[in-house]
Amino acid sequence: MIEERMLALRNDAQVEGLSRFFKTGPGQYGEGDRFLGIKVPVTRNLVKEIWKECSLEELECSIASPWHEVRLCSLLVLVQIFKHARKDHELQQQCVDFYLEHTRYINNWDLVDLSCYEILGNWLLDKDCSILYELARGGKTIWEQRIGMVSCLQFIRKGELNHTMAIADILLHHKHDLIHKAVGWTLREVGKRNKALLKNYLESCAQGESLPRYATMPRTMLRYAIEKMSEQERQLYMSK
Repeated sequence: MIEERMLALRNDAQVEGLSRFFKTGPGQYGEGDRFLGIKVPVTRNLVKEIWKECSLEELECSIASPWHEVRLCSLLVLVQIFKHARKDHELQQQCVDFYLEHTRYINNWDLVDLSCYEILGNWLLDKDCSILYELARGGKTIWEQRIGMVSCLQFIRKGELNHTMAIADILLHHKHDLIHKAVGWTLREVGKRNKALLKNYLESCAQGESLPRYATMPRTMLRYAIEKMSEQERQLYMSK
């Protein structure tokens, strides 16, 4: 049902722009991905219509679709199933297991960012969080590593900030720009809630290092992390 409904919404006029935006060219991070030209708000509207009729069995097929937007729709349906199963812990566990078993299809930053903290982050709020550390440290792809980082947004919303900084340290010297942005983004969210804690993190040294973090982390990561600080503070960090 999902793929059939999404195909009916296809907009060829937007395919080229989306393909370029999500870097699908040779050697780029989204190489080979295919688009239907459907914007996210349109997908979300469809999700509202159909999520109650969808089962995990159906998602098993749609999550593996070659179409980017169909995979996104499948993940957003999974988010809704998880959210509305508040008292059904068995169903929520099934959603989490499904998510982790299908990370090979969660293969672009939007697919990660619109789903991981809603499902995995939410589930782990009152549980052992070692899976996030494992994903960040040993994820098979940058997408699994990004899941480990961005899932922390749910902890930040609840005022739990330590996991974010600990996982940021795992990825502090990662080579990929998309990880730099994810780490900087989540650190920025920490700073919005506790600026002193963020500044202490940036100005102290990671374990085994002799220079403060702000001096060794990638510049993109730092720019994202200090984005909400004053102009003077930002210039000071960047100039150092």
